[in-house]
Amino acid sequence: MKNIILRFLAISLIITSCSGGGDDPDTSNPGTDPDPGSTVNKAPNSPVLIGPTDNQLCISNNLEFDWSNSIDPDGDAVKYTMEVSKNAEFTQITHSFSNLSTPTKTISLEKGVAYYWRVKAVDSKNASSSFSSVFNFYTEGFGKENHLPSSPTLIQPALNITTQGTSASLVWGATDADGDALTFDVVLDTSNPPTASIVTNHPEKSYIASSLTSGTTYYWKVITKDSHGGIAVGQVWSFKTE
Repeated sequence: MKNIILRFLAISLIITSCSGGGDDPDTSNPGTDPDPGSTVNKAPNSPVLIGPTDNQLCISNNLEFDWSNSIDPDGDAVKYTMEVSKNAEFTQITHSFSNLSTPTKTISLEKGVAYYWRVKAVDSKNASSSFSSVFNFYTEGFGKENHLPSSPTLIQPALNITTQGTSASLVWGATDADGDALTFDVVLDTSNPPTASIVTNHPEKSYIASSLTSGTTYYWKVITKDSHGGIAVGQVWSFKTE
């Protein structure tokens, strides 16, 4: 009988030690719940570019850039980051400024160059807006006797036509009053205005755009450049793939 009582007491101790303290709530990691009184910082809205306007030919290379004030939903102070690039992808950034306290900046640029610029807003808690839309402009080149090339004209594909297959033959016309050699940048994209350059400094007035997506509307334009820095920007055309 004594052995039976000892075994019973041993089993009771094991059950008690494995019970984990009953049903009391676990308070071993306090503070994991978010503070109900905390707020999430909101980013300011994206600036709107004012000038130089898109596709502008600037006769001066000392330019003042202007954009709209951004509003921060939390009332935080806002500063601006501005970038200027020689291509629309911003992989050739020539000027970059941060912590600009006013929506304006004056920059001296090279002559006879195509530039692209954009701005974003950053609040005092380091939350930033997305970049603004991209504007591009051109600084007039050296030489008073040089005439700008003509604006490119559309030859094919016809405006808003549906093309066959997943490639398109792009053909345009362009002339230069001085007889200068011309080269062309072709910009093609699924968004309007297009920003993706598919070929630059192309010597011909035609180009085959390949690997296109079926059932998609494409927007494209041609930038004509002469050998003296003169630039003319064509209007945006569109076509759809079948």
